[in-house]
Amino acid sequence: MKLYGTSLSPFVRKVLVVLAEKGIKVRHVPLRFHDPDPRFRAASPFGKIPALEDGEFRLADSSAIIHYLERKHPEPAMLPAGAQDLGRAIWFDEFGDTELFPLLVKPFVQRVLRPQLMKQPCDEAVVAKCMTEELPRPFDYLEGVIDGPYLVGGAFGLADISVATGFHNLHLAGEAVEPQRWPRLAAYVAAILERPSFQAAIAARQG
Repeated sequence: MKLYGTSLSPFVRKVLVVLAEKGIKVRHVPLRFHDPDPRFRAASPFGKIPALEDGEFRLADSSAIIHYLERKHPEPAMLPAGAQDLGRAIWFDEFGDTELFPLLVKPFVQRVLRPQLMKQPCDEAVVAKCMTEELPRPFDYLEGVIDGPYLVGGAFGLADISVATGFHNLHLAGEAVEPQRWPRLAAYVAAILERPSFQAAIAARQG
């Protein structure tokens, strides 16, 4: 089994965490998006990461890959069995991918990607607006729904992976959740990112 995509991507990191939690051996190929590698493009025709190659089977998109892995390797479960908990887990996966990370990534783009990869200056005004005006709303929401160590069903799973993964990119940009304002969120993120599976994903090759 091969997984294509740099571990700098929170979406690649999602899949690496699931693979680690399930104890699935994988060859990690840390390509960046739109890489011309033909095997990667066969798995991801639009050049997005991550992409999976499992024998002759190929698949792109982190959530699609995780659902595939969950069905093929059901233990330990990353998705709950009950209808309501399953619905909430899928909601948090969507929330993490489409609502939370597009904001968490802004400081990362400005302070990491622009100067290091694009050779462009950082726009600190973008970072300031994100931290003071844009992120407080989802942070307030998460502070209100966190009532234990995990988001859904009392067990670690896809909901936690999807919500927490982007915070590593925020940390790489030198920002973090203010514990005085969002104590439950700050403690939750710190605990999830310290899991061995997340630490292994964070340490994976970036490319």
